[in-house]
Amino acid sequence: MQLVVGQGGLPKLVIRTPQADAEIYLHGAQVTHFQPRGQKPVLFLSGKSSFEPGKPIRGGVPICFPWFGARQDAPAHGFARLREWELVCAEPGAVTLQLVEDDWGATFRVSVGASLGMELTVKNLCREARQFEAALHTYLAVSDVRQVGITGLAGTTYLNTVGEPRENVEGTAPIRITAETDRLYLNTISTVTVEDPGWQRRIVIEKAGSHSTVVWNPWIAKAQRMADFGDDEWPGMLCVETCNVKNNAVTLATGAIHTMSAVIRPC
Repeated sequence: MQLVVGQGGLPKLVIRTPQADAEIYLHGAQVTHFQPRGQKPVLFLSGKSSFEPGKPIRGGVPICFPWFGARQDAPAHGFARLREWELVCAEPGAVTLQLVEDDWGATFRVSVGASLGMELTVKNLCREARQFEAALHTYLAVSDVRQVGITGLAGTTYLNTVGEPRENVEGTAPIRITAETDRLYLNTISTVTVEDPGWQRRIVIEKAGSHSTVVWNPWIAKAQRMADFGDDEWPGMLCVETCNVKNNAVTLATGAIHTMSAVIRPC
């Protein structure tokens, strides 16, 4: 493991193992790169992303915490992805980072091998019970999002947030991205698989301690409205997010902890 200067002068951890390479910025404790040996990168990172204090990095795996989505007079998706985390442990193929702020304590452990393992542990440091939302907002790199199929969510109720929000139940056919897509799947602990025929690979997303999954792609018009996202980048990415949000928000008693984890496995 090496600590080097990354884009924008931000400190970055570089991990190399016999199986894969990875990069993690202390800014947001954000994994921005994971690439097994002999394979294409598994994570998407926008060429238009900001690498500045106080601004989110667009791509990789942003940590959304302690809330998800927009909030009046507060940063979207919480403060965790905007703060510099502290490196507290480094071992062969794994690192642990820590953030303490606003009566919350959080640690994030990343392990790098043939799979990318991520584990977010939250502790309530307040003197009363508190509720939080969290997401590992994973941007996957794909050959062409219009050609991939997503399985593992059949029969799950989801909230479609494009246009007027409405609830639907996912059918049995693989999910296809044919327009702007922003779906919040509730009450699901299922493993999700992304089939990518263009790159002849599957990406399997296994999770624990998570009861929500988000599937997102901005498509054409929204990509053009995003200053930190290239107009023509949307076909090369797909977000499949490991979450606890909305009805699946977590309530913690004083001193209690909760762990949510995800394993990203290309095969």
